[in-house]
Amino acid sequence: MDPRRLRGLFPPRRPRFLRGPSIAHPVVAPVIRTNRLVLRPHRMEDARVWWELENQRTARRYLGWPLRDRRRSRGHLRHRTRHTRLRQADDFLALAVERDGRLVGDVSLHLRSTHAESRAAEIGWLFDERVAGRGYATEASAAMLTLAFELLAAQWVFAVSHPSNARSIALAQRLGFSPAAVTESHATLLLTAVDWARAGPRLRREFGIRLPGEGPARARAVLVAR
Repeated sequence: MDPRRLRGLFPPRRPRFLRGPSIAHPVVAPVIRTNRLVLRPHRMEDARVWWELENQRTARRYLGWPLRDRRRSRGHLRHRTRHTRLRQADDFLALAVERDGRLVGDVSLHLRSTHAESRAAEIGWLFDERVAGRGYATEASAAMLTLAFELLAAQWVFAVSHPSNARSIALAQRLGFSPAAVTESHATLLLTAVDWARAGPRLRREFGIRLPGEGPARARAVLVAR
């Protein structure tokens, strides 16, 4: 899923002092657990696996990322380690996804609008081709959507993919996204807070998604209450 900005819908990145108001409760990079995965801030210890992951065919073909040597890849990873808070428009949160202690992917969230009644974010994902078909991307992306709707209080979440990336579009649709717009280079899909109210409890239950402070018992109680 393309994590680059929706250029036609949102302004270019601006200096922080020009980005307008902050949200009342900023989201700081959490650790989110699911049945099989841990989502947590990136670490430089992941550098070797990150280099392998970002130079795979999918990343270069659909995200437009250049081929990076190990030094440039470390710089790219260091950049992601600094994106740990969502507070103002254009803030970016990147979380590493690990399985049994090994990095298998990355999920990200761009805060596009901060107004409570129209708060919007854009989700992106990238996963190791060597673990494709195991459902990790769906599980981790559902966890990030839980953060988007239940901690960030987003009203809409967008996903942007290349129209030929059928696997990524199918993943978005499994999560409840609906097609919103298509051009030669971008397919935009949309998930609303109303959609999430219907699909979210099922996904949280299926994947055992636990936000910070929620143990398994508390997570189950939250789901039952809904």
